[in-house]
Amino acid sequence: MTEKWVMVRNTTQEGKTLVRGRWCDSVFCRLRGLTFRKQLEEKEGLILVESAESRLGTAIHMMGVFFPLGIVWVNSKNLVVDTRLAKPGGLYFPRNSARYVLEADPIILEHVQNGDYLEFLDAD
Repeated sequence: MTEKWVMVRNTTQEGKTLVRGRWCDSVFCRLRGLTFRKQLEEKEGLILVESAESRLGTAIHMMGVFFPLGIVWVNSKNLVVDTRLAKPGGLYFPRNSARYVLEADPIILEHVQNGDYLEFLDAD
C-alpha cells in the first residue's frame, strides 16, 4: 500500500495552506500515529481518519510521543470542532464529535480556530 499525502488548507482564512499531511486511514497507521518519532517538521502533519464521527474514536493519546503537538479536530463537513495543545503523556478528547484528527507542530494553532473550514487536497 502506498502512502497518501494531502495539503491541508484553511478555506476560512483565505485558503491558507497549513501543512502537508500524511493521510492515515488504516487501523495500523492510526494506532501508530506519531509514537516514537523524534520530531515533526513545522509544515508536516498527520491526518487520522475515522470511518464515522465520534468523540471516543477521535481521542488521542500522547504515550510515546516526546514533543507537543497542535491538535485540530474536524467533522465530516470539514468544520473545525475543537483545537488543543497536546503535551507528551496526555490523553485528549475533542469537545464535539469529529471524523478527522490533524496532528501537527503547535504553530498550527495560530492559524486555525473552532468554526474554520479546512479542505484536504491530494498532494501527489
